[in-house]
Amino acid sequence: MNPSDNESVAIFAPDLTVATVVVRDGRLLMIEEMVQGQAVLNQPAGHLEPDETLQQAAIRETLEESGWDVELIDFIGCYQWTSPSDGRSFVRFAFSGRACRHHPERPLDDGVIRAVWMSPSEISDCADRHRSPLVLAVIDDFLAGKRLPLAAVRQLA
Repeated sequence: MNPSDNESVAIFAPDLTVATVVVRDGRLLMIEEMVQGQAVLNQPAGHLEPDETLQQAAIRETLEESGWDVELIDFIGCYQWTSPSDGRSFVRFAFSGRACRHHPERPLDDGVIRAVWMSPSEISDCADRHRSPLVLAVIDDFLAGKRLPLAAVRQLA
């Protein structure tokens, strides 16, 4: 359609999210949270906010949901998924990070029950409790060694 046409154009606007895979002693940092009355598991993850980079969002969301400061190491990949229940679409940018400092006194985001360290097999065994298929897809790619340098995600001024 030509932009000068007078017809209205529906713009596709998926939810833009970030997630961080953090490993310590062979266990991955997971977030147990309440979503629509169900306790589900996810990586530290959330939405990009105005005026922040994807990397800043990943660091912020990890702190807000887990109480952990992290240093990002790599970019794992970009994932697209549409929820079959409501048709909502998501684009997730996933990073790996190193746990640097824990702030146990810090209140966690609303809805977060707890941050928990889990083995890959424990995470896989409870796939029915994952917030979405994005959770395991990101972990599987991370465990398979899929990594790009952080510079693969560029922020232009």
